[in-house]
Amino acid sequence: MNPKHPASEWPTVLVLAATYLLWGLGTTVLWDLSPLIAILVVAVASAQFSSLQHEVLHGHPTPDQHVNHAMVFPALAFFYPYLRFRDTHLAHHHDPNLTDPYDDPESNYLDPAVWARLSPPLRGLLRFNNTLFGRMLVGPAIGFAVFVRGDIRLIRAGDRRVLLAWVLHGAGLVLVLVWLVSVGKMPVWAWLVSSYLSASLLKIRTFLEHRAHEAFRARTVVIEDRGPLALLFLNNNLHVVHHMHPAVPWHRLPAIYRANRDHYLRRNDAYLYKNYIEIFRRHFLRAKDPVPHPIWPVRKDGPADG
Repeated sequence: MNPKHPASEWPTVLVLAATYLLWGLGTTVLWDLSPLIAILVVAVASAQFSSLQHEVLHGHPTPDQHVNHAMVFPALAFFYPYLRFRDTHLAHHHDPNLTDPYDDPESNYLDPAVWARLSPPLRGLLRFNNTLFGRMLVGPAIGFAVFVRGDIRLIRAGDRRVLLAWVLHGAGLVLVLVWLVSVGKMPVWAWLVSSYLSASLLKIRTFLEHRAHEAFRARTVVIEDRGPLALLFLNNNLHVVHHMHPAVPWHRLPAIYRANRDHYLRRNDAYLYKNYIEIFRRHFLRAKDPVPHPIWPVRKDGPADG
């Protein structure tokens, strides 16, 4: 399957243009009408922008990646340099490492030996973070703190690519700050609040994308939601389809899934939710997983069945 059909990439370009427009309106005219609405609109636009950055790092919407990267260069939200997002996410796509506490950059599991050394208050915080409510409330702060701490360690060790990512992110932030100061009406503090809220929205998507399972093919979820969150996440809720066809653009994923639904559900051992309402109902206040990886000894002592 060849994902590179430039003529079919107009949905991505249109969503990108609408996202910039929405973010621009939220930081200007909407602030005068209602600060609360402006913050919420900018949060949604920033979350959508992150989903578009995800599309770009997988090679869309044009055949020229320099053009694609330029399209998502401004740091519309405060968190996470795009280049680091790109590098860590592509590493995450090595499916045999999915949920590995060390080798999967997007894993939320800890090595049980590390968990055993944590203080009771920190364990309580991480248990709360394993509910959907906790993931949305404190998850962005926890994730960013861990991420920055790791990147500082890498920069001190001489990793120039990580340093470059943060320098470029700083340049993208300058563009945003210049807009806010010279054109925008939204104060910087409100933009920071919207950035946090956008990260909270994205935590809904990442909350249960992967589970601990002996077979790596069965670690990736399907959420058959076709509502506004599916658009916000650019169909990444059909996550096993994306992992099996990472270069396919977002707007083609639903048709591919419908045509091969039984195959994908066999592939992921029926790791399935019908929609995000089900996820909120089941996991808003109740954790889906433990924090320590529940099958880590199995994973480390024997090969996974892919």
